[in-house]
Amino acid sequence: MTHLHPDRLLPASEPARSLARELYAEVADLPLISPHGHTDPAWFANNTRFSDPATLFLTPDHYVLRMLRSRGLSYDDLGVPRKDGQPVAKGRDAWRLFAANYYLFAGTPSKTWVDHSLKWAFGIEEELSAATADAIYDRIDAALATPALLPRAFLDRAKVEVIATTEFALDTLPHHQKMLADGYIGRVRTTYRPDDVTNPDRAGLPERLHKFGELTGEDVSSWNGLINAHRIRREYFRQYGAVATDHGMPTANTADLPLVDKQALLDRVLAGTQSLADNDLFRAQMMTEMALLACEDGMVMQLHAGARRNTDPQLMAERGADLGADIPGTTDYVTGLSALLARCGNHPNFRLLMFTLDETNYARELAPMAGFWPSLMIGPPWWFHDSPQGIRRYLDQVVESAGFYNLAGFNDDTRALLSIPARHDVWRREVSGFLGRWVGENRLSKSSARDIARHLSYQAAKDAYRIK
Repeated sequence: MTHLHPDRLLPASEPARSLARELYAEVADLPLISPHGHTDPAWFANNTRFSDPATLFLTPDHYVLRMLRSRGLSYDDLGVPRKDGQPVAKGRDAWRLFAANYYLFAGTPSKTWVDHSLKWAFGIEEELSAATADAIYDRIDAALATPALLPRAFLDRAKVEVIATTEFALDTLPHHQKMLADGYIGRVRTTYRPDDVTNPDRAGLPERLHKFGELTGEDVSSWNGLINAHRIRREYFRQYGAVATDHGMPTANTADLPLVDKQALLDRVLAGTQSLADNDLFRAQMMTEMALLACEDGMVMQLHAGARRNTDPQLMAERGADLGADIPGTTDYVTGLSALLARCGNHPNFRLLMFTLDETNYARELAPMAGFWPSLMIGPPWWFHDSPQGIRRYLDQVVESAGFYNLAGFNDDTRALLSIPARHDVWRREVSGFLGRWVGENRLSKSSARDIARHLSYQAAKDAYRIK
């Protein structure tokens, strides 16, 4: 299969191709560090088989779903569950529809990931299509019934050293509790994502804040009580391996208000009388508060800014969030982070990993910022841009200003378990190609390139996330 050529994604010309081959050979089989993602912790806690190929490859993968929807395919026919419980297509029928339309993914990273996963996990080299749909479905389904394809066995086979899930502040972490009893926390870790109690754009925030107070025993009607509730929850999450927090915000805006103004803002939010400007201000102030807590406890702060989420109200009403209707937006990190950095930017315990969907931001803002502030690092290309071309654009834009060692390595940020080794493989190939070109241009020595390739493929993520 040409799309699984051993030199795929490596430079086409010499000497860069031979140099990239050498570098890739040295990093291809390193363990995987997956410090940020959205896999289901129930998979690892229960360690039971996946129900069918569609639930493994199709329904959890918003990259796949959005392309099919763009061509008019129904989410009912693709087997995506509905809030009202009405029936949707069974797994085999959804798979057949996916296979018949697989040609739509030509040139996309989704095809790269799926092709890699089919070969790597199941030894399947036939092209997925209407003609091969049933045979491939049956082969995957039979393999899923074997111990080798159970979730924990997958982590072993893929050499996943650490994988982080992401849970909200109100989550009681029952699956992580089970893994703690099994001695499995450490390899699998949670991540504290408090958006459910920091983002007023989410309906029902006053009710969630009330639950937050009940959960922590704090009076969240006072600003200090609210912040202490976060302090308590962060400590709880650390019991289950958390080393990081994550914040998915529409902007990178931060604020630093006097206590009297913070309390007045909270009063309006709890009463439900706040304005849209208040919503923005509350989010901005909470980002600074999360940074101050990070200075206390050393948890690494991740800011994923610039996603305009759930832009299809009908889809949101019918099925919920995170199903592909998200669009990148512009982001101003320099102005946005000014209040936060004034308070925390020089604190020795503070670390912020900056992610953006605004690619114009990399060279203009993020690389110069990471190249100055000791507390800032640049997260890997994210979401729409964790693709071969996206990785190339990213490296081209950030390295000359930020260097290699202010980058946070790679994380796959996925809900689709089998795509994890595929995504890391793409990153390692692209890093090897980038470095091979630089060695070929005599911009780097081969020995330096070897060190950098290994760092970006493995150690950078451990260092960035303070994973011991």
